[in-house]
This record gives sequence, structure tokens and C-alpha cells, in this order.
Amino acid sequence: MNWDDSTDTPAPERLVGASADREDQAVEAALRPKDLGEFIGQEKVREQLDLVLRAARARGATADHVLLSGAPGLGKTTLSMIIAAEMGAPIRITSGPAIQHAGDLAAILSSLQEGEVLFLDEIHRMSRPAEEMLYMAMEDFRVDVIVGKGPGATAIPLELPPFTLVGATTRAGLLPPPLRDRFGFTAHMEFYEPAELERVIHRSANLLDVEIDTDGAAEIAGRSRGTPRIANRLLRRVRDYAQVKADGIITREIAAAALQVYEVDARGLDRLDRGVLEALLKLFGGGPVGLSTLAVAVGEERETVEEVAEPFLVREGLLARTPRGRVATPAAWAHLGLTPPRSGAAGNGQQDLFGA
Repeated sequence: MNWDDSTDTPAPERLVGASADREDQAVEAALRPKDLGEFIGQEKVREQLDLVLRAARARGATADHVLLSGAPGLGKTTLSMIIAAEMGAPIRITSGPAIQHAGDLAAILSSLQEGEVLFLDEIHRMSRPAEEMLYMAMEDFRVDVIVGKGPGATAIPLELPPFTLVGATTRAGLLPPPLRDRFGFTAHMEFYEPAELERVIHRSANLLDVEIDTDGAAEIAGRSRGTPRIANRLLRRVRDYAQVKADGIITREIAAAALQVYEVDARGLDRLDRGVLEALLKLFGGGPVGLSTLAVAVGEERETVEEVAEPFLVREGLLARTPRGRVATPAAWAHLGLTPPRSGAAGNGQQDLFGA
């Protein structure tokens, strides 16, 4: 069971959204693995991180600073807590958006204990002044606190105890190179394979005292978008359905029926995803069509289509982004059970006037 609980993300409106709501955070706290041996998936990351932590313990030193990148819900927060547990150290949790001034960061750093782990979620959203203070803190375990303003301002050096910073980001490309280079270990979290998600689901079901068979777990895993957090959320909703509509045991048939009620199809697409595909195929013959036009057709904001629906559709090979606009792939036609138009019958380019 591996996933993050972002500290400042609003509650998701979609069952297949990767952001954590309050219910997710409460359940995750109970289900989260406590050490690397319990952590499922991310084999390479676990192996490399285990070496880093073992070596630090053998030297009697704090672990190197760690940067974890990847999509929401893959286990970045979980790994940060495991790092603290493996090092026998306390952990302090905060987020980039919560640190708007250098003074905010200085207050946190000055209160750290020796060896403590500081988990900084969404580190790419930290303010620039705080970011620059963090450079010195990571490298020299020291910060300069500015007292006063103007010509009379004085920099007072403040020594910090050795600590381990664990930074998490969903957009590693936004981190400035000076900050990225100060991390001794960086890891990218990959999406999970269905077999790994089945193990996650079985573990969660056991901890939640839910009876589920192998086929039921496979059905949920196949609709979980490669993300443990989504797998656990779907498991809870299927559990509810099984308790109300059946005998409480989750089978393939029960899981499929439950997720049909919640409008999550066999590939993990929900109402918004299918709405985008249906508009692209039925109204625009598969494209190309501009993003603004497609958003109007779906009845959503341009940003919603681009940032919420498109990433998964592109990753699944159902939609392609081209210079002329969005284009459906043959897999999209097959998924919706539609026949693509004859070559040349669609895609006259008129929709390009609305922008790609």
C-alpha cells in the first residue's frame, strides 16, 4: 500500500483522481507500510534506498538528502516516513506552498533535532527566497538570518544540526539545478503494474477485514490507473457495494458491477475521460481539433481537459497531442466500440482556428 497524502491538495471530485481527500488520508494512515520490507512495488527505488540507509546507519551518520519525483499517489510520502523509521529518527512534514517566506523555513530548520527527517512535499512550489536559504542549509547545515532592513541589516549565522531533507515533487523539471544537485539520492516513482496493484489490494483488504478473491482484486487493479491510492479508493467503494448488494465478498462480478455504478470502466476511464473521447470521435471525427474547442464540446474548462483528463488518455494511447490539435488513436475508436471514418473523411483542419 504505497501512496502520498499531499498536505495542501483539495479533495478530489473524481473517484479515479490521484489527489488525496480527508477520507484517503485517514485510511492511508492506518494502512501505510512501516518499513521497506512491507513496501510493495518500486523495486529499483527500494533497493537503492535500502543501500543508502544501511550505509548511513553503518557510519552512524544522517542519511543523504533524498528527492522523490513522480505522479501523485505512488508512495512518496510513504517512503519519507519509512526513511525516518529506518533511521530511527522523528519526521517533520510540511509542503512547498506553506513556505512563502525565508523566515518560515528558518523557523522550521532552527527547531529540527539532530538526525531528524524533514519531508517537504511539492518542493517545486516553494518561494524563491526560501529556496535560496535551503541551498546553504542542505550543504553546510547553516542559515543566515537577516535582522533589520536596508544598509543597517545584519546577517546572523545560525548553525543547524545535521538533518535529512526528503523532497517530493510531481514536476521535477521545475526544480532549479542548484537545488536538484544538492540531493545525494534522487529517485523517480513509476506507475504500478497490475500484478503489483493486486498485491496492494490484497494487503489493504486484509487490514480492512474485507474478503476478496484473486479475480476480484485483478478486476479492481485493472481499473486503478497504475496508482495504489486509486486502487485503495476503488476497493473501499467496491466493499461498500458488496456489503449492501451482496454477501460482503468481493468477486470479479461484484467488482465489475460496483465500478459500473461508479462509472469507472474496464480501463479506468471515468465520465470525464469518456466524455472527452466521445466528443473527439463523434463530433470531430477523431480530430485534429483544438483544445479550446474540445473543452467547449465537453462542457469543461480548458485547464480541466488539459490537466485532468488528457494525461491519462495520452498515457493509455487513446489520444495524441499534435501541432494541429488533439487526435484520437485507433485504440480510442476500439475502446468506445466505434468505427473510424474513411481516410480523408475527417480532420479538415477547420477546428485548428480555435487553437491547439
